[in-house]
Amino acid sequence: MTKTAIFATRQNESCPECGAKLVIRCGRHGPFLGCSHYPECQHIRPLKAQADGHIVKVLEGQSCPKCQAMLALRQGRYGMFIGCCNYPECDHTELIDKPEETSITCPQCRQGKLLRRKSRYGKVFHSCDRYPGCQFALNFKPVAGECTYCHYPLLMEKRTAKGLILCCANKLCGKPVATTE
Repeated sequence: MTKTAIFATRQNESCPECGAKLVIRCGRHGPFLGCSHYPECQHIRPLKAQADGHIVKVLEGQSCPKCQAMLALRQGRYGMFIGCCNYPECDHTELIDKPEETSITCPQCRQGKLLRRKSRYGKVFHSCDRYPGCQFALNFKPVAGECTYCHYPLLMEKRTAKGLILCCANKLCGKPVATTE
């Protein structure tokens, strides 16, 4: 069976707008159902049901703080998350991987604390917990201390061929700092 024959196959459904038959068509995002009276009627519908946010497991004994319904472990577009079973009436969601807080103060705004986060690609970085207000981010592990050259209030731990070294976290300085061990 050829590709054109697969997509010319008619469904037994009728168009809710004009009553004509729906046919399977192929677009740049994959197959979909479209009205056979196109371009007069432009009704389209996805061929497969949306799997975004489908329930993997209902979490017994945990209730939603908004509507008191059961919470469920869901698989979404950006990975696993916890959400209310009454979606879309209730939009409560929780992260599974919450960022870990460190005791180090943000050197840029001096108000927030640094959080250990993961990027969407799985790489670990550290950023300020006041994110939209402060956009400080660091790709290396932060260490409390002061640079001896520029007096920046934060150091970072880098892994090199020589081993672990402490460097200034200031992008303009970045010099290695002598450790007293």
